[in-house]
Amino acid sequence: MMRRRRPLLRAAVVGGGAYAAGRHMANKQAEQQYQESEQDARLSSLEQQQQGYGGYPQQQGYPQQGYPQQQGGYGSYPPPQQAPPPAAAPAAEPSMMDQLSQLADLHSQGVLNDEEFAAAKAKLLGT
Repeated sequence: MMRRRRPLLRAAVVGGGAYAAGRHMANKQAEQQYQESEQDARLSSLEQQQQGYGGYPQQQGYPQQGYPQQQGGYGSYPPPQQAPPPAAAPAAEPSMMDQLSQLADLHSQGVLNDEEFAAAKAKLLGT
């Protein structure tokens, strides 16, 4: 008598799907860890750049040559001053094409009649 092999096929499909899902999640987790480690490395390098303008940290018992020993140690340098934010640029006027299209829209909506539209357009074009 011949047995049906559907349960075996079903188990293979389910097992294969579970394997693929697990592999996908492992790859996703590894990528996330890599991105976090890269971000941590960039943050630590930026922090070192901000703090590192005074040189290497002074080790206890060994004063740095050429510099007087400071009372507060490495962290006693004054914080760097930040530049003031740039002044806001004045609002730019809309271009002539924008103004003409706005006039055309008002004319097509019936807000401006033909005479008002012609006068506004002449004023805009300077004729």
